[in-house]
Amino acid sequence: MPRVFEGGIDASGMRFAIVASRFHEEIVTRLLEAAVECLLRHGAADHDISVYRVPGAFEIPAAAAKLASGKSFDALVTIGCLIRGETPHFDFIASQTTVQISEVAMASGVPVSFGVITVETPEQARQRSMKGNNKGWEAALAAIEMASLSRVAAAGGSSSPGVS
Repeated sequence: MPRVFEGGIDASGMRFAIVASRFHEEIVTRLLEAAVECLLRHGAADHDISVYRVPGAFEIPAAAAKLASGKSFDALVTIGCLIRGETPHFDFIASQTTVQISEVAMASGVPVSFGVITVETPEQARQRSMKGNNKGWEAALAAIEMASLSRVAAAGGSSSPGVS
């Protein structure tokens, strides 16, 4: 049986950057608050969490790329909200934002989690930012796990979290 490696969910000693848009402020604020709460509850120190605010979702990848290039963070969490309108603008922004956030992770080697919700209606956005179904929390948890897995991989698989 091969050895299986997984990241843990202990954020102690890790540094995180959260890049959050300001557009759709009410929704994004709930996503952001949940992401910070998740990191803290899983052991991250308050001073090891940095929040960077950008105008909208389209600006998230540029900020994330800049932060990832400094290699100062164990992982980045991206937070935003895109609600479909009556024009194709949503499709362009959603596609570019998704692809470019992924490219930041691939190019930098720094884990970048995706907490940008893309929804059809404001009600769907509210549902995805409510306690118990908050996509900001989920993105932060994914960032912790990927940062942990990155540490395991960098150690050549000799670290203990999630080894079976």
